[in-house]
Amino acid sequence: MSHYRPYPAYKDSGVEWLGQVPEHWEQIPLKRLVRSIEQGWSPECESWPATGNEWGVLKVGCVNGGSFRSEENKALPASLEPRPELAVRMGDVLVSRANTRELVGSCVAAPQDYPTLLLCDKIYRIRIGERVTPGFLAALITVHGRRSIEIEATGASSSMLNISQSVILDLPVALPEPAEQDQIMAAASRETARIDALIEKKTRFIELLREKRQALITHAVTKGLDPNVKMKDSGVEWLGEVPEHWEVKKLKYLCRVQTGDKDTVNAVDDGEYPFFVRSQTVERINSFTADCEAVLTAGDGVGVGKVFHYYSGKFDFHQRVYMFNRFVSVGGRFFYFYLLTNFHKVALDGGAKSTVDSLRLPLIQNFDMTIPPEAEQGTIVDFIEVQGARLDVLISKIERSVGLLKERRSALITAAVTGQIDLREAV
Repeated sequence: MSHYRPYPAYKDSGVEWLGQVPEHWEQIPLKRLVRSIEQGWSPECESWPATGNEWGVLKVGCVNGGSFRSEENKALPASLEPRPELAVRMGDVLVSRANTRELVGSCVAAPQDYPTLLLCDKIYRIRIGERVTPGFLAALITVHGRRSIEIEATGASSSMLNISQSVILDLPVALPEPAEQDQIMAAASRETARIDALIEKKTRFIELLREKRQALITHAVTKGLDPNVKMKDSGVEWLGEVPEHWEVKKLKYLCRVQTGDKDTVNAVDDGEYPFFVRSQTVERINSFTADCEAVLTAGDGVGVGKVFHYYSGKFDFHQRVYMFNRFVSVGGRFFYFYLLTNFHKVALDGGAKSTVDSLRLPLIQNFDMTIPPEAEQGTIVDFIEVQGARLDVLISKIERSVGLLKERRSALITAAVTGQIDLREAV
């Protein structure tokens, strides 16, 4: 941002983390800019978003990411009477009041009316007076408020913290006249749009690389590596043809399947043994029930049938996790790659969509698997790991680039709304 010029003159704000502010900007408690602040309600909603003219209740994720995400809502059941007074209106400044430490205090301004989308109880709605514009106030809360919010946020768990209205309302801010606020936000929006376009392009490329990685694994474990191998009908509709010398067997004939007997209540972190709690979460305890090569996946909860872990060694696992071990005719790594890319899209047909999904044992046991000869399995696994590692390196490099772009975007907005750079002539 070295090509942007600072303001001609600055003054000390008297607030350590606010620092120097442009001389002509007004210092004021945020509460003097606000007409009202309220939170919504928490009815028992459906697990899917509202469509068409249906009523919906916003989820707290609607304010994450710096722009309003109207699709982040849950449909209000037809049996419940909506509360139209909680509908989101253009210019409403929405603040996450309960979220993770990284996301609590996330703030956006609603860009239009959403007459059928209602405020939830985890979001504050601020309606403002004439001295500040919605976009500028949302940026101020996001930028100035992060340090105070992180310090003042409370909660019994680090996974969900809360902020009170007073934390937000007592924030000291500095701001110019509304006309200059509009100039600043217009210039900042133009610059961030360029960054966002580049982020979107890189993000899409990452998605394509991940799709390529998955397709590579799927083809390797179902068709093999020899393009000239003689094929046969597998007898399984979704598998189609497989190499003639491969077998196709039900999963129940290839391994033992069992669930754990531990809950998170007993977890003690001594840093020695992995304890698989959910499909995407790993904690540690000081005991173990297995010392083997195994594959694990959630039997209940988020990620059912989608996320698999491969582990070899001593470990314990949660009562809602399935463990596959004692493999017969198939190696654990081949088994892992096969399930990782085929199980969910075939066995569940994309059906795992909520936190209450459960994976039933008969569905697992009757899943069809291809079984190459042992030596060929090893060759396939080596190929997947080498090619997958190359793609992972490229994905990681692009992800770091996206991270730097997001930091640049955040730094630009911060500099703009705190007066570190003068954007009045950049519109």
